[in-house]
Amino acid sequence: MSQRYLPAEWNPQDAILITWPHPDSDWADALSDAEDVYLDLLSSLSHTQDVVIQVHASIDTDRLKVMFERDGINQARCHLVLVDGDDTWARDHAPITVLENEQPLLLDFTFNGWGEKFDARNDNALNQSMADKGLFAAPMKTVDWVLEGGSIESDGQGTLLSTTACLMNPNRNGDQPRSAVETRLKTWFGVQQILWLENGALAGDDTDAHIDTLARFAPEHTLVFQGCQDETDAHFEALSAMKRELETFTNADGKPYRLIELPWPDAQFSQNGQRLPATYANFLVANQLLLVPTYGVPQDGAALERLADAFPGHRVVGLASRALIEQGGSLHCITMQLPKGTLSQSLLDSQDL
Repeated sequence: MSQRYLPAEWNPQDAILITWPHPDSDWADALSDAEDVYLDLLSSLSHTQDVVIQVHASIDTDRLKVMFERDGINQARCHLVLVDGDDTWARDHAPITVLENEQPLLLDFTFNGWGEKFDARNDNALNQSMADKGLFAAPMKTVDWVLEGGSIESDGQGTLLSTTACLMNPNRNGDQPRSAVETRLKTWFGVQQILWLENGALAGDDTDAHIDTLARFAPEHTLVFQGCQDETDAHFEALSAMKRELETFTNADGKPYRLIELPWPDAQFSQNGQRLPATYANFLVANQLLLVPTYGVPQDGAALERLADAFPGHRVVGLASRALIEQGGSLHCITMQLPKGTLSQSLLDSQDL
């Protein structure tokens, strides 16, 4: 019998996948601000590991490379793949990679724009387009079920963490009993247990409470979560209830997790006064590098310190992400790790596909 599991994000990676913001996406009115975040992201990542960059036809790749040169980005590790998508939230439209007998297998789930809130037909076709271009060395399997990468979190040791608000929402796969959903998740990801959060959500979040905005696994049986220490904030009650839930969770061996609470950032608002979903839980784990979204508020420093405690083997770097939450997501949302053995050597040996 084959042994399958969903590796933790800190397992060795071939690359990080991103989708460059383009004029035909929701970033059209703030394209320069969005590109600045992506350039900062590449300035850190490209000196650590490879980055696969999905590039829309509307993007001038020569201009892109000029910006890379200007910002000291290691272009030898940046691989442009010409494919047309709708938007830039790679965490949710990218494949989810499991290891089967320690060999990577890419699972291509359906992406329906977070419950058909947005048109996602082109995004849903991106994984097959990349496979057709020979991007992947590992096989890819199409799964006829709606699931986004930001909605699940794995400790790599038999436990999956998610929220009922997202995975049990009928706007994904209709009304299904929880037992049926758990059976599917256990089969696809080889996990022994599913931990469900019933509480916690961020104002301004379109994802129906993705877990990667709320609580994340870290090494050594650790759970990092977004706390709210401001009793006057509208999030206080729900995030306090979420904390109480986390305190009851145990790993697959029945042992409680070590909990690290992240500080609550000062409230962020759009120009029209809408609350934006600022969270420190939306960090990215790369090879020996942890990139943490920051928002230019006093709590940024404490968030970096607490995440350094959670990931002692990683260099922790803050990345200004205020522009990202204008569109409802943050740093983890625009990225997806591709585990070791996923990518074709021809891509790693070249720059573009």
